[in-house]
Amino acid sequence: MELGYFRWAGRKGILDKPNARSSHQEPTIRGGGIIFLFAALAWFIYSGFEWPWFFVGLCGVAIISFLDDQRPQSGLLRFFIHLVSMMLLFYQVPMLDWPVLLLGSALIISIGSLSAFNFMDGINGITGIYALVTLSTFILIHERIAPFTDPGLVITLVMAVLIFLFFNFRKKAVCFAGDVGSVVLAFVQIFLLLQLIQKTQYLGWVLLVLVFGIDSVLTIVYRLSRKENIFKPHRTHLYQYLANEWGWDHRLIAILYGACQILINTMAVISFQFNHLWLIWVTGFMSASFYLVIRLQVSSSIKQAAK
Repeated sequence: MELGYFRWAGRKGILDKPNARSSHQEPTIRGGGIIFLFAALAWFIYSGFEWPWFFVGLCGVAIISFLDDQRPQSGLLRFFIHLVSMMLLFYQVPMLDWPVLLLGSALIISIGSLSAFNFMDGINGITGIYALVTLSTFILIHERIAPFTDPGLVITLVMAVLIFLFFNFRKKAVCFAGDVGSVVLAFVQIFLLLQLIQKTQYLGWVLLVLVFGIDSVLTIVYRLSRKENIFKPHRTHLYQYLANEWGWDHRLIAILYGACQILINTMAVISFQFNHLWLIWVTGFMSASFYLVIRLQVSSSIKQAAK
């Protein structure tokens, strides 16, 4: 199916052309991450149509994202579809009986996370490696610690991610995930995370997406401090600095991001098993501090080079 999509996308000219926020130099097939939707569809049929509201929401974000890969869509339309799709996801978990304030906060954070995951899809391998780490962690938690989901969905997506990485985790990628790929993976991971939190009643599991969260949030803070329009294309994420200004290999950066998330996931599991909530705060603080130190060092070297 992935190879078939390549042929179709090539004929239709669905290409990611370099722009202000790109870290590549040549047009590359965009939307290769549609295979994640195909995988979810295969699981949905095989499972006997389990979790229909979740799947309808997934299709909603996938369709608007795929259309956006071909031609920019209205920001208001995207937000509306993301909102409706996320509400369907919340209904499926279910979460609608949460306190209003907590429910509203979770909804805002979840919608923002869709965009955050999409922004982080900027270099070869980073989306696939990160998803592989997170999905594998979900499988291990389900099998060894607290059953909370249908492992068939996770395993099917892992298979799709491995196929995607075969074409993307290269010096010169054959395809990029596109908005459809990164948003579908984000939607599924949010669903799994909320299922896990609901099952265990433990908010500390948010550490499972901490690396992307820190880079996204602190980059927004950095841009706001410089009075930049955060909705315009940019190349100020840490991974973009490492790839573009320092010239690091994209694959090395993707592996480092994945390795950092593995360490954090280990701390999350330890914290849950031994009921050490303080480990959550320590891990979050140390991760953010480490990120800031690296970012400041990179920024300093860039300024010196500019002089």
